[in-house]
Parts: sequence; structure tokens; C-alpha cells
Amino acid sequence: MRSYQQDLTPPWKRSAPVPEVPAEPDLVVEEVATGFCGAVIRCEKTAQGPTVTLEDRFGKHRVFPMEPRGFLLEGRVVTLVRPSAGGPARLARTASGSVAVPGARARVARAGRIYVEGRHDAELVERVWGDDLRVEGVVVEYLEGIDDLPAIVREFGPGPDARLGVLVDHLVPGSKESRIAAQVTDGDVLVVGHPYIDVWEAVKPSSVGIDAWPVVPHGQDWKTGVCRALGWPENTGAAWQHILSRVRSYKDLEPQLLGRVEELIDFVTVPA
Repeated sequence: MRSYQQDLTPPWKRSAPVPEVPAEPDLVVEEVATGFCGAVIRCEKTAQGPTVTLEDRFGKHRVFPMEPRGFLLEGRVVTLVRPSAGGPARLARTASGSVAVPGARARVARAGRIYVEGRHDAELVERVWGDDLRVEGVVVEYLEGIDDLPAIVREFGPGPDARLGVLVDHLVPGSKESRIAAQVTDGDVLVVGHPYIDVWEAVKPSSVGIDAWPVVPHGQDWKTGVCRALGWPENTGAAWQHILSRVRSYKDLEPQLLGRVEELIDFVTVPA
């Protein structure tokens, strides 16, 4: 006669079962203990047990043991398991790291807008976030500087259904840009910025093939000074096209710019 071992643990002390999810490439999860959130890069079999490598939005990699109940998927606790051979294909992603929506058509433009300082800023945002912006119906316009920002905001006429986001270069304490930005106090306007003198610096030097962005003496035109220091022809338009051609995804940009642009996109697309 076959005997079975009975589980005498009281029901209220038993852990509820959680789903097992294959750790397929590009699956985005959060590690429970650390809060690290990233996309699955690979799974490996080690002497200590299986591990999974995650990559966050800034390109940082971390390796975690695939322990039971060790991850959150869309807010739910799951157990990651190694995917079987011949699993589903990798999810297509946009240059910003978002999951691409197959066959998605551009949404009718929202009343809200994102303003950036110059043409180069607009082209860089388009290069990395263009697919996302079209799906969300967000238009990006450039201002040729922000000296008249308070008047530009008044002319735009922001409101709960027409929010305005503004990306400012060199937004650091004590700068001219910070004093101008402080004059904008409308609750339907968000002004954020990065610390770089020009958006060129927001591209990682390694992506451009240089060790670092040069320090240009005060009083010199920054872009021209960069070209001189790097031995490039003093044609800033051609230099920018070279820099832009080396940007293929969010991984080529500095975190200080990535976070600010995504903050603006959220601001103008999420209802007040």
C-alpha cells in the first residue's frame, strides 16, 4: 500500500505558489532584494546555480541568482527559470529601449509639446526616442535658445490637456539658464535640464571614439573649440553629423540626458 506524506503546515503559513517565467532575452524584471530593474541579457549555469544577467536603461549589467520568488514582473512576484531551447524570438526594441509595437501607426499629435533648445537637441531626441514619440503623439520643437522662455511659455498657453515640457542645456545652479528656468512657475510646465554646455557632451565619448570631451577655455565658442582640440575640421555642422551617426540607441547617451527626456515624455503624456 502506497503512503503519502501529509503537509501539516497550517494554510495561513504556507507560501502561495508563484508562476515560473522563462528568462527570455529582453524580458524586463525587477530583482526583489535590490530593486534593480533591467532587461534579461543572458542566463548561465554556474557552480552555485543558475544566474541571470540584467541590463538597466543606462546600460549597467548586474548578475543575480535565479532564486525562487526572486523577481517582480509587472509588479507580481515570479520565479525566473532558464528558457527552453527554441523559445520565442527576442522582442524588438526601439532605440530608447522600449518594446517596439509592431505595425504601430503614428498617433494624432497631442496638444502638449516638448521644447528643446536647438536643432541638434531635436535631432538627438528624434534619433533615440522618435518611435516612442510617434506612438504617443508627442511633437518636439526647437527654440534656438531659451532667453525668451517665459514669453514663449505664455504664448504656448499650457493647461492640463496641453502640458509643456522644456529641455534646457547647462541647467546647473547659478547659471544663466537656471535663472531663466526659475521664472517659469506654471504647474502645467516642466523645465528640466542636463549639466552639459552643449548636447554634444551628452553623447558618450566612447561612442564617438574619443577618450573624453575636451575642456574648452572660457570665452571660446565651445563647438569650434572641440573641433580644434580633437583635430577635426572646424565645420561644426559636419562634426555634429559625425557625432549623431555614432548614436544608435540609448546606450550611447549619458544617464543625465536619458532620465530628463523620459521625465518630459511622461509629463506631457500622463494626465495631470
